Amino acid sequence: MDEKTLNVLVIAEAANPDWTSVPLIGWSHTNALKKICNVHLVTQIRNENAILNQGWKEGVDFTAIDSERLNRPIYRFSLFLRGGDKSAWTISTALGSLVYPYFEYLCWKAFKARLVAGDFDVVHRITPVSPTAPSYLAKKLRKINVPFVVGPLNGGVAWPPQFRDVQHKEKEWLSYIRSIYRWLPGYRSLLKNCSAIISGSSATFNQLPKRIRHKQFFVAENAIDPKRFSLTHERAYGLPLKGAFVGRLVPYKGADMALEALEPLLKSGKIKFDIYGDGPERANLEAVVDTLGLSDYVTIHGFVDHAELQNELIKADILIFPSIREFGGGVVLESMALGVVPIVVDYAGPAELVTDEVGYLIAMGDRESIIESLRTNLSVICADPEQLEVRRRAGIAKVNECYTWARKAEKSKEIYLWVTGRGPKPKYQRPPTQDNGQA
Repeated sequence: MDEKTLNVLVIAEAANPDWTSVPLIGWSHTNALKKICNVHLVTQIRNENAILNQGWKEGVDFTAIDSERLNRPIYRFSLFLRGGDKSAWTISTALGSLVYPYFEYLCWKAFKARLVAGDFDVVHRITPVSPTAPSYLAKKLRKINVPFVVGPLNGGVAWPPQFRDVQHKEKEWLSYIRSIYRWLPGYRSLLKNCSAIISGSSATFNQLPKRIRHKQFFVAENAIDPKRFSLTHERAYGLPLKGAFVGRLVPYKGADMALEALEPLLKSGKIKFDIYGDGPERANLEAVVDTLGLSDYVTIHGFVDHAELQNELIKADILIFPSIREFGGGVVLESMALGVVPIVVDYAGPAELVTDEVGYLIAMGDRESIIESLRTNLSVICADPEQLEVRRRAGIAKVNECYTWARKAEKSKEIYLWVTGRGPKPKYQRPPTQDNGQA
C-alpha cells in the first residue's frame, strides 16, 4: 500500500479550533494530519459545531461522540471540589481520567466493525494529553492487530520546592499523591498494549518506565499555525522597549514577579508592559500596579481571543513569562514565531523551547532570586536593545524548522509508518536535554 493512503482514526476527545490549550492542540494536530493522511476524527460532542464551521462533514470527516451523561456531572463535581474556579488542575485531571474510559468505550461501539474490517491502518489518540489517562481501547486494538499510537503525553512537572505556597494557593493538594495513577489497571494496560507512545516533555518522558523505551518517542507538545501567527516584528529596538505577558492570571504564571522585577525599569522610562489575560489574580495584579505606582507604564488588557492575539503580541519586543510550572508553553512558540523574544524561567516546558540563541533563561530559585535575575537580564537588554535582533531572527527560524503543526504531523506519520512495518524507526527517541536532538 502506498504510504500516502494511510488511513488513520484519530481520537481527540478535546479538539476545538475555537478554544485554546489542549482543545486547540487536538484540533491543530488533527487538521495538519488530514493534509498528509486519510484521517477520520472522533471527538466529544461539545466540539461538533466548531468543527462543522471549519467545513468538515460529520460522518465523513469526523464523528462526535455524546458522552455527556457522565461528563456533565463529573465536570460539575470537579468545579465544586475546586471551589468554582479553574485552579486545582490535578483534581480536574484526576476526575477526567476516571470518566474518560467511557468515551473510549463509546468510540469502540461506534467503530468496532470498521476496525475489525481493517478500514484503519492506525489509531492515534492525541487527547487527553495527561499521562495519567487510562485506556479502554489499547488491549482491544492489540487483539485485532491495529497499531495504537498515544500522545503527545504531557504532565507531571514537579512543583518547585521553593513555591510550596503557590502550590497550596493553586489548591494542588492531589499533587502529593499523584503517583498512585501508575497502579491503575487502565494505565498499565495502555503502556503494555500500545504500539508507540509520544512524550511531549522531558518530565513525562522520564516518568514513563524504562521497559517501554523501545517504543517511546519525544516530540514537543505544542506547535504553531503559521496562518494564525503570520506577522513579523518590525519595530525598531529603541527605548522604551515594550514587554508583554500572555496567559491566565493565576499564581504560578508569575505575572506579579514580572511587575516587581520591572518596577525600576518602568519608572525610568526604559520599558512599558502589557498584560494580556484574565483570571483570579487580576485584582491582585491591579493592586500591585496601584501600590507600586505603575499605572502610567502598565496596562492589563484582560482576555484576548486567540484569533486576535497576534495583533496584540506583535506590538511587543519581549515576552516576559516567568511561569514556575509550565507543561508546554505554547505562548512561547507563538511569540518566537512573531519575532518577539522570550525571557522565561529555566524549568519545564518553556526551557525545552528556549535556548540562549533564541531568548533568555532565568535560573529557577526562590521568588526573590527570580525577581532579581529577571531584573538583571531586563536591565542588560535595555542597555543594548539591538541584541534582541539576533535572537529574533534565530527564534523565527527555529519555529519554522521544528515547531509548525505541519512538521509535527510529519513526525506522527513517520511513527505510523514504523508501527505498520512500512518505514524505519524514527530517531527522535530522547528529549533534547539528553542528547541535544531535535524537539
